[in-house]
Amino acid sequence: MELKFDEKGLIPAIVQDYYTKQVLTVAYMNQESLDITMKEGYTCFWSRSRSELWRKGETSGNRQKVVSITADCDQDALVVEVIKDGPACHTREESCFFNEVYQAEDETPFSYEGLYQMIKGRKTQPKEGSYTTYLFDKGMDKILKKVGEECTEVIIAGAKDDKEETIYEIADLAYHVMVMMVQQGIEMKDVTAELAKRHVVDHKVKQERMK
Repeated sequence: MELKFDEKGLIPAIVQDYYTKQVLTVAYMNQESLDITMKEGYTCFWSRSRSELWRKGETSGNRQKVVSITADCDQDALVVEVIKDGPACHTREESCFFNEVYQAEDETPFSYEGLYQMIKGRKTQPKEGSYTTYLFDKGMDKILKKVGEECTEVIIAGAKDDKEETIYEIADLAYHVMVMMVQQGIEMKDVTAELAKRHVVDHKVKQERMK
């Protein structure tokens, strides 16, 4: 494959979080920085303002380990998936894209990471009347009891082969599991990383065969 660099010898690189798929930043690479990135396994860009190579994290320590690099259909832009060691933006924000310009009124943005952060906020900054804060106040025993109850509800709904009810109960279970995760200090990326490093289906099949 022959990449198409522009008249200045640059190609835009869209950096994306490997786990959450959040767009972290847009930077530029020349052939040298791309070669360094692939050789060292960490992002290296070309700074247009300083006219020099720029290894991400060389001063902040927030390096980005490269998982994959993919070119678009015209081969003139790249998507670089990374595992980041810290915030991608110099402002200390996780992503450089945090200034909202437009949001459709009939669509509510949702992500599991966003829900997790909301739940985490109810623990660090308790809110009166919040059910989530109530669970944290009651402690792990109460949280585990709710997780157990929701597991049972999922099983009952699934046994009835009621799709809508099953979806509803799975959502309840997912929420309460996240509360438990926050209480234990488990991040979303921890679970995602565990799933990413193994083939879940094959693993389960192997377990069944061993019984």
